Amino acid sequence: MSFIWLIGHNVWSKKVRSMLTASAVAVGVLVVVVLGIVTDSIRTTAAGVLKVGAADFTISQKGLNDILESALTEQQLERVRQDPGVSSAIGVLLDTESLDQQHPLVVEVGIRPEDLAPFGVRIADGRAFTADSNDEVMIGVRLAQDLGVGPGDEIKVAGGQKKIVGVFNTGNTFGDSAVMLPLVPFQAYERQPGGLSLLFVKVHKGTPVKKVEARIEEQNPILIGIKNLLEFGRADRSYQLISGADRAATIVAIVVGAVVVANAMLLSLVERYREFGVLRAIGWSRRRLVALIFGEAAIIAFVGACLGVGLAFVGVWLLADLPDLAGILKPTFEAWIFGRALVTATAVTAIGALYPALRAARLSPQEAMRRE
Repeated sequence: MSFIWLIGHNVWSKKVRSMLTASAVAVGVLVVVVLGIVTDSIRTTAAGVLKVGAADFTISQKGLNDILESALTEQQLERVRQDPGVSSAIGVLLDTESLDQQHPLVVEVGIRPEDLAPFGVRIADGRAFTADSNDEVMIGVRLAQDLGVGPGDEIKVAGGQKKIVGVFNTGNTFGDSAVMLPLVPFQAYERQPGGLSLLFVKVHKGTPVKKVEARIEEQNPILIGIKNLLEFGRADRSYQLISGADRAATIVAIVVGAVVVANAMLLSLVERYREFGVLRAIGWSRRRLVALIFGEAAIIAFVGACLGVGLAFVGVWLLADLPDLAGILKPTFEAWIFGRALVTATAVTAIGALYPALRAARLSPQEAMRRE
């Protein structure tokens, strides 16, 4: 009888307890994976606007709860353009629009026609809008496909029916699901003459981006630069809160799961005093006994991880259909999900099995026989 076979036999001989313990691990994995996917999706959606413009970094107003609340001015844009390291800077005004149940959060981008090409916008069909038009818009290719519309059709955005004069492509999923409007008329509609939300900055070739970003922040204390998704939390407090809640829930899930596993392992230890005493009497070392308990825990962890990931997939898709999250939660199942599930299951079982394993290792054959 091999050591591996013995581990599997011990787990199988206590099927009900093993499955209940694995279920506790699965619940921990379920919570961690679902929260991870939801958090990542919401963060990606919130920060998606940063990826629209073909820029080295983005500038926002500092200290916001939502980056879409950023309020900048044309004067600030001009000051940024005067920085010696800046090659170009484009200012846009942002808002969101609910088109229908499937598109509850479509981003509207106010931008000047001459900034479209530097912004990374390519006309896929039709033409660009004119600078002073109140009733012309362009829509992204993904949104056009979803709605089944194109140049010549109409869409209700920015307070009224607008004529679609062009369909654009940015190569970015978020950007290709947006609506673009002439900046000045859009500012008038938003009652923000000269108002902007974000500045998209490109630096001269060979110029250190971080250096230019730091200089602009130093000269403009109310502005903050965002170079990538990791820096998004510097400008958006809701991003920090979401990340904090995710970490806290992960810790709680691991602790609760570990307590359940430890309870099950301790109960098993009490029931198996005589077995452990016999194993010690026939020459098993303390290390081998600890390996036996951790081996059983590892099997339970693997089963729990698989069960938890399966339940998490179902849970995420159910959440994605909720009215409050429709169109906002766009789950993607990537490799890190399985890694996170495995780490969680391993942490839960390792922490839970540690004390029972140490207790078993300290047992002497005489004590084990006597207590039985």
